[in-house]
Amino acid sequence: MDVVEFRPEPEELAYTFGGVDPVRSVRPGDVLKLWSQDAFNGRLRSSEDRVSERVDPRFVNPQTGPFHVEGARPGDTLVLHLVDLTPARSYGVSTTVPLFGGLTTTDRTAMLHPPLPEATWIYEVDAQKGTVRFEARRGGMEVTLPLAPMLGTIGVAPGGGEARSSLVPDAHGGNLDSPEVRAGTTLYLGVNVDGARFSLGDGHYRQGEGEACGTAVEGPMDSTVLVELIEGGAPPWPRLETDDDLLSFGSARPLEDAWRIAQLDLTRWVQQLSGLDEMDAYQLLSQTVRAPLANVVDPNYTATVKVAKRFVPGPAPFDGLHADLRRRARERA
Repeated sequence: MDVVEFRPEPEELAYTFGGVDPVRSVRPGDVLKLWSQDAFNGRLRSSEDRVSERVDPRFVNPQTGPFHVEGARPGDTLVLHLVDLTPARSYGVSTTVPLFGGLTTTDRTAMLHPPLPEATWIYEVDAQKGTVRFEARRGGMEVTLPLAPMLGTIGVAPGGGEARSSLVPDAHGGNLDSPEVRAGTTLYLGVNVDGARFSLGDGHYRQGEGEACGTAVEGPMDSTVLVELIEGGAPPWPRLETDDDLLSFGSARPLEDAWRIAQLDLTRWVQQLSGLDEMDAYQLLSQTVRAPLANVVDPNYTATVKVAKRFVPGPAPFDGLHADLRRRARERA
């Protein structure tokens, strides 16, 4: 097991999944210690800064990677265990951006009324207390919130020679913007190209389900990731396992289709593990799943559907790989 440390220079950042040469080659079993820049490329530093004035829209959601995984072939399953996510800055940034967000007119939901105003909020991070502080722009109210670090983007290169913007979530992963992608979880991604070519970034110090205004508490992140590879078995959509739950992702518009994708994928996964008939699995999940929203603002919306593992008969996925990765991570701590 090797430890690979990588902090990209600005010119080494990627802005697509696919279409970018790998920055490093890694092997299954390696531990990666990575730094990623925030979604605004570090351009917003005060509440007076505005996205329209400071941020080049061609260079948002920068990715650290891609990484070539030795031995990965199309049809394999890339396994990424998130060992640790630690904020790499003393403040986070959130904004409202014209024509972007869940409660404003956009270029896709066109209305006669003007878009909501542009504004920036700075959240002070207290790493020792594990908090971020919301400060109202008007009235002076402050609210202390717990840190809840997550990665907004993580994924592999799509198939067919495609290059997808780092703003877009789809079957390859990408800009999922799900609070479920946090430390202690194991992500399963289908490999589409030789080497998988996975990237990550878009650190969030916390985010509500749905990411309603279009941005989380954005900030650079130090990520520790354990890489593994399973021959074959590529899931059609990203899947995630925690100590307690199995979870499937779906990304599409409208939101109902994103939910349907995730619900169907979880049904298939439970069938595979349990040996249940399709309709029995459908019925069981209908009574047991939860469906946390990820985002309802990106070019594709993302829904998640999850079920407690105690409700799923049969063996653990991949012969208990998640538990083994958790053990390995603890041994390295």
